[in-house]
Amino acid sequence: MTQDVTPTPATKADNLDDFLGVQPEKPWRKWIKWGVIGIALILLLLLLSRCFGEGDQPNYSTRAVRKGDLTVTVSATGNLKPINQVDVGSEQSGKITQVFVDVNDRVTKGQRLAELDTRRLNDAVTQNRSQVAAADAGVAQANAAAALAKATLDRQLNVFQLSGGRVPAKTELDSARANYAQALAQVRSARAQVSVSQAQLSVAQTNLQIAQIVSPVTGVVLSRSIEPGQTVAASLNAPVLFTIAEDLKQMEVEVSVDEADVGQVADGQEATFAVDAFPGRSFPARVNRVNVGSNASSASSSTTAATTTNTVVAYTAVLSVNNNDEILRPGMTATADIVTKRLQDVLLVPNAALRFKPDQGGKSGGGITSQLVARPRRGNRATQQVNFGFGSSQTVYIVGEDGKPQAVNVVIGDSDGSRTVIQSGNLKEGARVITGQLAAGQEQPPERDEAGGGQRRKRDGGQPAISPAAPAAPAGNSSAPVAATTPAPDRRSSAAPAPSAPTPPGGQRMRDMTPEQRRAFMESLTPEQREEMRARREARRAQREANGE
Repeated sequence: MTQDVTPTPATKADNLDDFLGVQPEKPWRKWIKWGVIGIALILLLLLLSRCFGEGDQPNYSTRAVRKGDLTVTVSATGNLKPINQVDVGSEQSGKITQVFVDVNDRVTKGQRLAELDTRRLNDAVTQNRSQVAAADAGVAQANAAAALAKATLDRQLNVFQLSGGRVPAKTELDSARANYAQALAQVRSARAQVSVSQAQLSVAQTNLQIAQIVSPVTGVVLSRSIEPGQTVAASLNAPVLFTIAEDLKQMEVEVSVDEADVGQVADGQEATFAVDAFPGRSFPARVNRVNVGSNASSASSSTTAATTTNTVVAYTAVLSVNNNDEILRPGMTATADIVTKRLQDVLLVPNAALRFKPDQGGKSGGGITSQLVARPRRGNRATQQVNFGFGSSQTVYIVGEDGKPQAVNVVIGDSDGSRTVIQSGNLKEGARVITGQLAAGQEQPPERDEAGGGQRRKRDGGQPAISPAAPAAPAGNSSAPVAATTPAPDRRSSAAPAPSAPTPPGGQRMRDMTPEQRRAFMESLTPEQREEMRARREARRAQREANGE
């Protein structure tokens, strides 16, 4: 008799382990797995409780309000140029037989630079000299004929008087008079022919002279575009053979000033500029003039849907530069800072304090991500992107007795991009204003002198330019994150990055572009994009200086 046995789950598991040849899992290993999971959950709960517990009482980064000096500058880019640059051409067509100078050679006024083939010109001079001699002989012959005609007329008049008018006949007397007048006309014609021949000789001699190409000024040869044996054709326009700079010890920087800043720039203002060839070195300059006419350029961007055209209006300012050591060269790209104001012993507040806006209700908010990532509080985005206009009313915050931000209304003045003048308000020297919110576990950054911070730019109406630690979002992009407000001594702020500045077409580097290409590219950018590029360049330069490069 067969008895049916229903297998239990444990029996099935044992049979499956036997079938697969696998040893059954030991019970203590299961306890270890559950123990590890439990410990992880406990640690996670502790971390969450600590984060949210500290969020109720946020810590803030603060800076002291101090009195000091402020230098307001306007930034502009351009190129170095000689004060007087002369293009030397050829008025005469022909073949170049000799070239006497090369690039970088110093020349004096009247020095020979090159020479054309003069064989035909010499022949022309010889021919015209012969024509002048022939014309002189024609004058002598005409004078002799005139003298003969005059003698004949005088003799007939004498006979007419002696004969009482009977001889010679009246027709003969009239003919003698006509012959004399004709002889005088021949004399005048011969003399005129002499003048024509002399003029033709002078032209031939001038052509021979200008076949010797000479320097019109004393200076340095910047470029040369001819070689011996090359043919020069000057039928329509005189071709440029040499470019000579009169004096490189005195130069100019032509910079393009944005229309928002041109009202602050005036003749005689001091300025400094830097060139890429000498990183970390600043050169003094002075504003010589600001052109009345504008330089408007357009930049278009097209898509399949629409085409957008942006017109950039700028004005040319000319800066005088002393280049006695002659290390600066024509064509170098210069970034100039024109000093528009110097303020002394004024109350200054960090721009980060003007940008800071607490969240509604004073709570940290933002979830665990905002607690774990060190970045400033954004608050209300609409109120975060404020306009630091000259004379406008702004709000800064100090830490109140309850640990919460307390608003203080102030009226601001000029700004150098890092600090702003406080014209009036309830803010006193020594007060500590909030510049940002510290993340959980983050310590208060040490105080530092912000006098050299930022780009020291002032936009129209007091709008501060972008500092390396806090790049602003381009205008019109309301969804861009607000820059960091707390400067760190050894690292950049961890704020969300602003949109990067555009790169030149084709990925070409700025240093590889011609001066015309660099100027066209810079004029195609918006003021915000140009400020961002300058800020990044200054940051890289500061990094190189810190590394001792």
